[in-house]
Amino acid sequence: INNGIQIPFDIDSVITESYRSLRTNLSFASPDKPLKTVVVTSSGPSEGKSLTISNLALSYAQMGKKTLLIDTDLRRPVLHHIFNQKREPGFSDCFIDNPDFDKIIKPTEKDSLSLITAGIFTPNPAELIASHRMSKLIDYFNDNFDIVFFDTPPIVAVTDATLLGNKVDGLLLVVRSNHTDRDMAARAVNNLRNVGVNVIGAALNDINLTNRYSSYGYYKYYYHYFKSKND
Repeated sequence: INNGIQIPFDIDSVITESYRSLRTNLSFASPDKPLKTVVVTSSGPSEGKSLTISNLALSYAQMGKKTLLIDTDLRRPVLHHIFNQKREPGFSDCFIDNPDFDKIIKPTEKDSLSLITAGIFTPNPAELIASHRMSKLIDYFNDNFDIVFFDTPPIVAVTDATLLGNKVDGLLLVVRSNHTDRDMAARAVNNLRNVGVNVIGAALNDINLTNRYSSYGYYKYYYHYFKSKND
């Protein structure tokens, strides 16, 4: 444990293998045009999207992919807690004139994985995400990394995920077992597809497999390698 962060499980654990499988599924989601920019979000709060995106990004970095993880949830950012980084400078600082990307793009303890935290507070995050400048930033990150992941606020709360979803290659919805409202999740997917967002699938987490797979030693499948005390 390092400042409340649990860093990582055994590389051969069930949890690690689950994220490898998710990584593989994303690779097959678009075989003709590999996904390079992906939004990870949820229909509602407390469904594990930030921990899921952190572990998914880690999985790509472990494969040697030059990976960038960006916290675009400016209302309730948590990635700086998960990775024990300062919030500023970060994503919102990308919108000032001549941003210093050497300071904004932070290294992590994992080789090949870089992080952009949320940055300074802004009262209008949706306007930033909808801007032409955001499209230019996505192009810049796309040119400098093998894959880029964006953590966004839940869909039910604000339009950020929808706005950003229209600018990237695909969107992954995180669903939490015995927590996510089924109708809310279905409405979220329909609303996203109605405005042209490429919903590439859903990741189901926090599944208790004790009874079904106990004979194989699968006592508990959980959805993170990292756990922040602030989450």
